[in-house]
Amino acid sequence: MTTTAELADFVRGTDFDDLSEETVDELKKRVLDSVGIAVGAMGAEPVEQVRTTVEELNADGDCRLWGGGTASPPDATMLNTAQVRYLDYMDSFLAPGETPHPSDNVAAAVACGEYADRSGAELLAGLAVAYEVQGELAWNAPVRDRGFDHVTHTVISAATGAAKLLDLDREATRSAVGIAGTAHNALRVTRTEGISEWKGIASANAARNAVYSALLARNGMEGPTNLFEGGKGWNQVVAGTDFEVDLSPGERVHDVMTKRYVAETYAQSAVEGIIELAEREEIDPGEVENVHLDTFAGAKLIIGGGEGSRYEVETKAQADHSLPYMLAAALVDREMTNAQYDPERIRRDDVQELLRTVEVEEDPALTERFENGEMPAVVTVELADGTAYTVEKDEFQGHPNASMSWEQVEAKFDKMASERYDEDHREEIVETVLQLEERDVSDLVALLE
Repeated sequence: MTTTAELADFVRGTDFDDLSEETVDELKKRVLDSVGIAVGAMGAEPVEQVRTTVEELNADGDCRLWGGGTASPPDATMLNTAQVRYLDYMDSFLAPGETPHPSDNVAAAVACGEYADRSGAELLAGLAVAYEVQGELAWNAPVRDRGFDHVTHTVISAATGAAKLLDLDREATRSAVGIAGTAHNALRVTRTEGISEWKGIASANAARNAVYSALLARNGMEGPTNLFEGGKGWNQVVAGTDFEVDLSPGERVHDVMTKRYVAETYAQSAVEGIIELAEREEIDPGEVENVHLDTFAGAKLIIGGGEGSRYEVETKAQADHSLPYMLAAALVDREMTNAQYDPERIRRDDVQELLRTVEVEEDPALTERFENGEMPAVVTVELADGTAYTVEKDEFQGHPNASMSWEQVEAKFDKMASERYDEDHREEIVETVLQLEERDVSDLVALLE
């Protein structure tokens, strides 16, 4: 049975020297990808609402806010994680029953690393811990079907990463995990039915709570160290079962995908497929009679209508969790970027009319393929004259089976950061991440103002 003692021993026992060269490279990709997405999200209204709140509470602080300013470690974590997460362009871990976003841990680890004056190598070790814990919880103890949001895992994983960067001892680490996992369990209603902007901010709140829990433990606060196995504890109430984790030094990062499109995780293959089909067949959107998607259970549940209608789309938060909208917009525009979530774009008649022709159906065979490591999608577009075109995808560029190269991740970073930073500045960020084990956390955050 998993315990806080097991997690604490893993945190204390994992160092940079334990990480393989391949794992270090993948972790660096996660850092650069997260930073680029955060830069691209700066100025978005919900992110700025978080910034305003953080600035109201922090006249000064020990950690930099990405985009300018300083705050306490928890509040810096709140804003910086919101920037990583808001666009829905972050990474994802693909477990059969849960799909969390391990990059939700990045800003928390960076804030704690900056606060404690840690090296880049120590930051990578902390991220390896957080990514591993997040992946193992998602794989072995999914909580979605029990009504809890996946950020319920994030608060635990981010607490382990924070504990590593703050160099908490074994008992303090157990307390940090106990406080975080007892006090901060989020409800799935965030992503069902009428979706609000909180969907893109919930993980920032979880990460902030994780850092606050770790700081409490650092100052001597004792937490419920029987978090998992205790009466009315996490196993009984949240997971609904006892479970085991198999923790290795960051190996779960190799099961993380990089998003190619600004779209929900489970939409990536379908969006890639419909863009390829539209371009190859030169499809006129005005001639489309029907779009049919065969997909796997998770996609149907989350973004295909299984948790509430996905046909009433008025906001970005609704659009990036609506397969009908994403497929319609991708078919019309031949792309899926931030531009497709502009309020004026969302409301235009062409996409609003086309999305109502989109049918989403679960295919049990595709569900089995997803559970065996693919992300399948079969898209059929039927025209008014009866002509039908079909494309089938096993995965997309960025899936662990077709992972992005460093050059592709760098190109994504450049695209996201080019409006804020000039080429020389972007190259300096990239080189700092590439050499992270030889640099300090402060070297990186100094470039993000």
